Amino acid sequence: MPAATAIPDDRIIPFQIEASQLRGRLVRLGPLVAEVLRHHSYPPLVATRLAEALALTAALAAALKYDGIFTLQIKGDGPVRLLVADATSAGQMRGYAQFDEGAVQALAAVESDPSVPRLFGAGYLAFTVDQGQHTERYQGIVELAGMTLADCIHAYFRQSEQVEAAILIAAEPGGAGGWRAGALMLQRLPPEAPEPECETAEESWRRAIALMGSCSAAELTDGSLPPEDLLYRLFHEDGVRVFRPVELKAECRCSRERVERVLAALGATDLEDMKIDGRVFVTCEFCGRTYNFDEADLARLPGA
Repeated sequence: MPAATAIPDDRIIPFQIEASQLRGRLVRLGPLVAEVLRHHSYPPLVATRLAEALALTAALAAALKYDGIFTLQIKGDGPVRLLVADATSAGQMRGYAQFDEGAVQALAAVESDPSVPRLFGAGYLAFTVDQGQHTERYQGIVELAGMTLADCIHAYFRQSEQVEAAILIAAEPGGAGGWRAGALMLQRLPPEAPEPECETAEESWRRAIALMGSCSAAELTDGSLPPEDLLYRLFHEDGVRVFRPVELKAECRCSRERVERVLAALGATDLEDMKIDGRVFVTCEFCGRTYNFDEADLARLPGA
């Protein structure tokens, strides 16, 4: 009897609902999430939100046409102060979180799944698209408003006049200590048809949202459920067309050369204040790699 074929992970599956021409993205993450999280000893509450943010970032980035870096950032005054996830147009992803360990532990003792206000406090959610030094950077910012990350994204979309969208996200530890995350996103473009057809489009949109709402968190993260099968279960009555998947991978973009450029931009006083026993140590927040610079290295920095 032939062995079962493994279902590929770490992919974005674009699709279209044929009856209504709505576009969507299904994100499935497995090893990518585990690789991002293994660099830090995040408490489960923090790890879950970062895993969700990675799936959310992949879904949002896939809905854009860009050549560069898409970044999602959540900043607040609660137990989790900062959460960052980004994706390049080549499919490289990374992420990290900053938090008050004592405050997170205290919250975890009374709540297993705290809301966004309880975990992040008051703050904002920002999207940034950076396509290099010769292009203008785009940034959208919205106040954290909602009980979940998905609620916050919906609040952002409601303020946008360009596109309507709905999204589901989920994350779970998985078996053998592994982590999994998933996201399902639908997009509706502004109507260009005459009014009667627009009314039909509104009905189609509401129907698609209702069908999407029947998808459970377990189905979003189930590594044994082929994504094509999930999309068929949800939307087969209206016809669903699946397109070529986009591959993703966990990869940090830090390098010694990048750190050197940052240090070179600092003043002599700042560099002196950073020294420990005559050396400067710089640790990447994303992957945890530490770069070590002695006096000779610092003397060779550009402009030193």
